[in-house]
Parts: sequence; C-alpha cells; structure tokens
Amino acid sequence: MIKHFIFAGLAAFSLTLTVPALADQALAKSKNCLACHAVDKKLVGPAYQDVAKKYAGQKDAAAKLTTKIMKGGSGVWGAVPMPANTQVNEAEAKKLADWVLSLK
Repeated sequence: MIKHFIFAGLAAFSLTLTVPALADQALAKSKNCLACHAVDKKLVGPAYQDVAKKYAGQKDAAAKLTTKIMKGGSGVWGAVPMPANTQVNEAEAKKLADWVLSLK
C-alpha cells in the first residue's frame, strides 16, 4: 500500500516538472519559433540546447535572450540574422528565454 502512495506521489511530482516545459514548448510552437529552431539540432538557427549551453552561468542570460527574442539579433551564431518577433510580448519572451535556458 505504501509503495502505491510513493509511486503516485512520484508520478504527480514528475508531471509537475514536465507540464510547464510542455506548455513553454507549445508557446514556442505557437509563436513560430520552431520554424527556425529545434530543441536538439540546428535548423536555420541554433539548437535550443546549444543556446542554453552557451549562456550557462551568465547572470544576465535570461534578460539577454528575452531581448533577442523580441528584437532579433545577428552575428552570434553565424551570418543568418534572427528577425525581431513582434508577435511576442515581453512576458512571453521571458517565459521562452527561461525555457530555452532550462534545456541544458
């Protein structure tokens, strides 16, 4: 009986860890981020895991990425620029930046 409670508790805990990540990936998809990026491989832009590794340990990483998501950027990952994402507001950009940085 106790094993069932432990298993149920662990299952519920793991669900709370994955549901927000899925919601953030759904946000990325709804904002067309996944047209140029993938979690684990380079497409037009870098893989999100590579972005997370590049910015790991930087205190201002989330702020930098939030700005890049909204305003675009160029030169960091090669010659192809990232256009500004005018359909993404600041709260969404922050949520996306935090999600990307969690993908180490």
